[in-house]
Parts: sequence; C-alpha cells; structure tokens
Amino acid sequence: MDRGTRTLIVVGVAVATATAASASVYRAVRRIPVREVEVAHTHVVVAARPLALGSRVTPGDLKLVGWPSNSPLQGAFTRVDEAAGRGVIVAIAANEPVTDAKLAPRDAGAGLAPTIPAGMRAISVKVNEVIGVAGFVVPGAHVDVVVTIRRQNDAVSRVLVSNVRVLTAGTRYDQERAKDTKPIPSTVVTLVVSPEQAEKIALASSEGQLTLMLRNPLDVAETDTAGTSLARLVDDRVTHATTPAASAAPKRSAAARPAPDPAPAHVETPLYRIEAIRAGKRSEETLKW
Repeated sequence: MDRGTRTLIVVGVAVATATAASASVYRAVRRIPVREVEVAHTHVVVAARPLALGSRVTPGDLKLVGWPSNSPLQGAFTRVDEAAGRGVIVAIAANEPVTDAKLAPRDAGAGLAPTIPAGMRAISVKVNEVIGVAGFVVPGAHVDVVVTIRRQNDAVSRVLVSNVRVLTAGTRYDQERAKDTKPIPSTVVTLVVSPEQAEKIALASSEGQLTLMLRNPLDVAETDTAGTSLARLVDDRVTHATTPAASAAPKRSAAARPAPDPAPAHVETPLYRIEAIRAGKRSEETLKW
C-alpha cells in the first residue's frame, strides 16, 4: 500500500468520526427542553431616586420599568401621573416600586401629617447628643421618655411614658443638610404619642429635663418603675417613704396612729466585773455603773 492510499484512508476515517460526533451532539442538543424566557408585558412605576418621608412626589422622581405580567404587584401604579403630587408616608429607596400603601391620599397633602395614625399625635422634644442617645434615636426606633424635675432640696426622676415610636429625628433643615453631607446630630426628635401622653410630655418639658432611653422594638412591655429621688440616690438607708409614690400617700391622722409602747417600769443598772491584782493576788470585783 503506497503512501497516497494510506493518506486517503486516514482522511476518510477522520471525516466519518467527525460526522458521527457531530450527529451525536446535534441529537443531544435537540433533546434539551425549550426554556421560555419571561418577557415583561406590563410596566410599573418605581422611584428614580430615594424619596424621604414626608416629601411630595414629582414626575421627575418616578420612572417606568418592565414588570412580569404573571407576577402582578399589589397596589402598583402603571402611569407616572397616578403617583405624582402625593406625599410619601414610608421612605422609598431608589428603584423600589411605588405602591398606593406608601403614599398619602391625593387630597391629604405632603409632610408628616398624613403619616400620623388615627387617634395619635406628633410632638417634638428638644434633644442633644446625650439626650438623643448619641444619635442612635432614628425614625422608627422605640424609646422611653424619662423626666427629671428639681424640687426644693431634692430632685425626682421617673419614666414618664414608655414604648413610643420616633417619627422623625432632626428638623426639616437638618434633614435637608443631611442629604448631601455626612449625618449631623439631631436637635429635635418627633414622637408619636396619644393625646394624654402629649400633655404629660409638654408639662414635663417646661418644668424639668427630658431624657430618651432607647429600647428594643421587640420589647413591648410597659416600663413600670417607682422613680427615684436625689435623697434616696445618695443614701440607700432612706426608706420608701421618701419616694414620690410614698410621699403622695395620705398621711394618717393623729387618732389613727398607734399608741407608743409604754416605757418599762424599772431598768436594771448594768453590772461590770473587774479583775484586780494586788500583791500578786488576783481577785474579781463587781461594780455598778
């Protein structure tokens, strides 16, 4: 067999092998199930930039994006003009869908008023870095309000209201400055309270000093304490009668007080024993004092 014949045989075997391999791959690819790519058939309105609580939505703050038609979003808008002009009652991040539950009614306007639940009130208290728990009191946090009132020769501190939600931290001017710069300390904290709690906080802020205590939002138990006074703080021997709760209790009349125990008729004089040594002799003597 000459060289040309061997070359043709090798080429033929190679072509047959490649053809068989290609046919096998083609059949394997045909067996793969067809994957349908989900195509968006509808559009929803999302935020083009972060929307702060209480701000009014403008058309420039919104944009339309594609959304799968088989996964509808409850309360979503399909047109920008449906959401524009309404107030934000829940902070919305960029590219987050804007739904009806995150916006105030169209006639309610913007600001904090639409975010206040029915039957509740918003009240602001002046704070500093210490009172505001070093800046950790942020919107959505839960705090206890402690009041300290100074009286004549004494001071009293107690929990005024407990487990109240922080609506906003900082004034509107502070929030506008914090958008483009680093966070700054808050000077005012706005709380959501009942009308009765608002009365207590208003009176306490004018008569004493308020302090906020940050608490775990999962801890919903009411804070129940008797308070403390300066006299009791510096002297543990002071009885509960000096606390505000005890001092507020009605005093007994002279007739209701128990009569003092009668003094003993005779008190024996104590005796003292003395050991004396005279000239090497030891003796004991008893003396009356």
